[in-house]
Amino acid sequence: MTRPQDRIVAFTPAHRTAWKSLNTEWLTAGGFALEAKDHLTLDDPQGRILSQGGHIFFAERDGAPVGCCGLIAMADGGYEVTKMTVRPEARGGGLALRLLEACEATARTAGAHRLYLETSSTLVPAMALYHRFGFVDLPPQPTPYARADVWMEKRL
Repeated sequence: MTRPQDRIVAFTPAHRTAWKSLNTEWLTAGGFALEAKDHLTLDDPQGRILSQGGHIFFAERDGAPVGCCGLIAMADGGYEVTKMTVRPEARGGGLALRLLEACEATARTAGAHRLYLETSSTLVPAMALYHRFGFVDLPPQPTPYARADVWMEKRL
């Protein structure tokens, strides 16, 4: 259950360090290497996501960032959901769902026709969440990520 002290907020410059550390933590904990595209988006969220029409959201607990998720504007008018994570100690309270809801609401307001994501089949809880949220599997797509072996979208 979500606690009253939990909230979803938009990225501010004060979140820059948390953006990189939260994502580096889940990638390395999952046994993944940081890849070239990871470095680009983690080192320069303003230039690579926000200034390109994207968005970044944070889940905060008692004012501290415990999760995040980004939306990258796609050439087809959709948004790619990227770099979604919630710290292990904050999981199970609905924060990941609330991050996805913020992404969907923002995409709908922008007139996007879909949300898209790439993930790894090893991330079973994340895949279950995406399916529950209405994402469906796609055939393989071109990807810069060696870890990506699952492609999904949600039509809006």
